[in-house]
Amino acid sequence: MPRTLDAEDARRLEKCLADGGVAVFPADTVYGLCCDPANERAVRRLYELKGRPAARPAAVMFFALAALLRALPELLPRERAALQALLPGPATLLLPNRDRRYPLACGPGGSGADSLGLRVPAWTPALAALAAVDMPVLQSSANFSGEPDARHLLDVPAPIRAGADLVLDGGELPGIPSTVIDLGKYEQCGEWRIVREGPLMRADLERLLAS
Repeated sequence: MPRTLDAEDARRLEKCLADGGVAVFPADTVYGLCCDPANERAVRRLYELKGRPAARPAAVMFFALAALLRALPELLPRERAALQALLPGPATLLLPNRDRRYPLACGPGGSGADSLGLRVPAWTPALAALAAVDMPVLQSSANFSGEPDARHLLDVPAPIRAGADLVLDGGELPGIPSTVIDLGKYEQCGEWRIVREGPLMRADLERLLAS
């Protein structure tokens, strides 16, 4: 049976992030690690916990689509429409980072990047309380870099659980990481490509973007 999270869990997560902590949390795909994307120390800790190469970018996740759209007013019309078609959902969307937002999401060095990965989970009823979290996070899967993703909390390696400041148990998850879609040229010509296969298949993306 899935464990239902509540408003207190959401409050604990917000406090952990605001205090510079790193949390293990359940999403709509797999268990993830998250932290404040503006806190360099927290980002370094997250990368160290999972052994992620410092130069490898991570996604910025919002807990609700409205918060993402408010935070990125520079999104162009076609990009905004694509986000509204695909999110919330099991997708990570790569978009141009024109204003160089969330520079630590491209690695703890904070050098900035031409593109930004964006996520908004489609929360199940059991996890819906997390939609109230009112800040973005830098997030990555809660596993050692290159190792299998975590479907259950106990699939998260023990050193990661022990090293995190907060661990939220959401029960069993689907276990398949998000589909990664490159929308870098979508505004100009409607072109997109799948970077990583996941729960959303090409046919799903074609249907959703056409709508």
